[in-house]
Amino acid sequence: MLTIGELASYAGVTVRAVRHYHAKGLLPEPERDRSGYRRYDAGAVVELIRIRTLAEAGVPLARVRELLRAGEEEFAAAVADIDRRLRAEIRERQRHRERIARLASGDGLALPPEVVGLLDRLRALGVDERIVQVERDGWIPLAAHSPDRVPEWVARKREQLADPRVIGFYRTLGQALDRSDDDPRLAEVAGELAAYLTRLADEQGEGYVGDAGLAPPLVKLMDALAFDTAPPARRLIELLKERGWTGWTKLERVDRARGAAGTRPPGSAE
Repeated sequence: MLTIGELASYAGVTVRAVRHYHAKGLLPEPERDRSGYRRYDAGAVVELIRIRTLAEAGVPLARVRELLRAGEEEFAAAVADIDRRLRAEIRERQRHRERIARLASGDGLALPPEVVGLLDRLRALGVDERIVQVERDGWIPLAAHSPDRVPEWVARKREQLADPRVIGFYRTLGQALDRSDDDPRLAEVAGELAAYLTRLADEQGEGYVGDAGLAPPLVKLMDALAFDTAPPARRLIELLKERGWTGWTKLERVDRARGAAGTRPPGSAE
């Protein structure tokens, strides 16, 4: 025969828990012996382990009481149902872990996985982190406003990144961020950008440079995000306008400002 302490130890619970289960009517209380102590048999250990297992699985104590009194078939069915629920909870917690892991990188807070992958690709190509941040900050409102178009824009961006000229431009742009507004090398960057945009528009069509459809307030917001993150971008846009193109989020040929407007994915200067 076992004391309450021994019973608790064998079942892996505390004495307080045993007394709690007594109070809830889950575990019968044995009669006290002549010395005034309760003594438990081996069956009590098995029963207590069953109670503990069900309780730890999240089964309400009222439901535990029902299951302990249920027949073998009903008990097995209930346990199978509990198992299915636990598996669903595990899957949900795993999804939470994946989200937390993405949040740790700083990119996954409000961005779909394909955009996070694109940003990681830019980093792998050696693009300045400040340029990556411009891209990220621009994608956030864009993904919220037009989530259905994100795969299309990401695919286009990845196609552009396959061109070594684009990578070279990104790196040059990153170097430009450390220059003052009157640095003559900004003009060189603007010239390279204008030449690239013109060549791309001539080869692929102006629709490839960007797509129309973003509301002016969203364009203004995305421009502001880019300029706040990379202040030299304002001067760069002024120089770019002198070379035939205007805008940052919404790119247009200067001589076709009244025609079809080009809008492209966020923060991108290509």
